[in-house]
Amino acid sequence: MKKFISWNVNGLRACVTKGFLDFFNEVNADVFCLQETKLQAGQIDLPLDGYHMYWNYAEKKGYSGTALFTKEEPISVTYGLGIEEHDKEGRVITAEFEDYYFVTCYTPNSKNELLRLDYRMVWEDAFREYLKNLEKTKPVIVCGDLNVAHNEIDLKNPKTNRKNAGFTDEERGKMTTLLDSGFTDTFRYFYPDREGIYSWWSYRFKAREKNAGWRIDYFLTSKALDSRLVSADIHTEVFGSDHCPVELVIE
Repeated sequence: MKKFISWNVNGLRACVTKGFLDFFNEVNADVFCLQETKLQAGQIDLPLDGYHMYWNYAEKKGYSGTALFTKEEPISVTYGLGIEEHDKEGRVITAEFEDYYFVTCYTPNSKNELLRLDYRMVWEDAFREYLKNLEKTKPVIVCGDLNVAHNEIDLKNPKTNRKNAGFTDEERGKMTTLLDSGFTDTFRYFYPDREGIYSWWSYRFKAREKNAGWRIDYFLTSKALDSRLVSADIHTEVFGSDHCPVELVIE
């Protein structure tokens, strides 16, 4: 059994002051991934004994960034998609293991007034192509903040958010295309109809108290791994960020 965790920490240094290490040690994951680390090399010293640590920093300080911590040393690790226009923001880390690739991703946000929606569409196609290329060699596990609530069941207020970043028809369509290309949304695999379970809440309007949230953090897996899926979970009880950690267990 392998346990995987993904968490958008919205600033790792801040999250560490809010109990990050307590959760990290308690959950004892085989692979633990972060998005939105918001730091540069040398700005944090994390005592994670027994883990190999990999970081992808954005060129812009205090912005974006991903990390991957794994007990088992990967065969290889790569950063980004190998496309310069997409690789300046520290958004992707890929670790190759014996029988799968493991990818953590922080998908670009389309921003207020959808200022980045056009770029986001280009990114989505490039990312999907990247995953499908990996899949030619071995199955893929993808985790991270994918910045989209796929269906109405995935956010508290679908009607009022139809044209907002993260719930536009365009973004939802790209998620549909990705899943249709051969990936499983593992949480929905186990809980196709479960409502009211979210992974992100705005810091405004007491959204978390009211559970006015969005499910935008995912574990997606190649269809070839469906028979190995054991469980998927969203740790709504864990604080420290405006996102909570999500989990996948496979055989």
